[in-house]
Amino acid sequence: MDNLNFNKIAAGVLCGGLLLMAGIKAGEIFLPHQELEENAYPFEVAEAENDGLNSAQAVEEVGPEPILAMLASADIAAGQALSKKCTACHVFDEGGPNKVGPNLYNIVNRNVASVADFKYSGALTDHGGAWSYEELNGFLYKPKAWVSGTKMNYAGLKKAEDRANIIAWMRTLSDNPTPLP
Repeated sequence: MDNLNFNKIAAGVLCGGLLLMAGIKAGEIFLPHQELEENAYPFEVAEAENDGLNSAQAVEEVGPEPILAMLASADIAAGQALSKKCTACHVFDEGGPNKVGPNLYNIVNRNVASVADFKYSGALTDHGGAWSYEELNGFLYKPKAWVSGTKMNYAGLKKAEDRANIIAWMRTLSDNPTPLP
């Protein structure tokens, strides 16, 4: 291609760009943007009363659904399969060593923060009480919300059936299992 043809093509592209810019500017002049005084299609939304809580806080207040009725029919094998996720940080063997988290053998109805050779967070130590079925259910649902300040970095088990299965399985890890409610 010789220099003259290249100049013709470049001039055509530049002129096309200038015409486009001029057309846009002319459109803005002839049809200026106007704000509407009111919406053309008004929507009426009924406000739900939530006593000053936003929807995220309202959901948090509800917490986990109860699982006590589910424990009797819980699938222990499914609970054991779910515990595979936990073995990255915990052991379930009697007399087993602590890992990142404490040994969970005989956890049901054991006092909170009671493994002697494990350093618990201050929040969990101050929490007190025992690991009842309800306490385990709430903690496994969302650990950081149940005990604010805990070191346990796990999002939690959202399904009630999963929580019931794993708690029922952990109940069996004892020489004297806690009776079902």
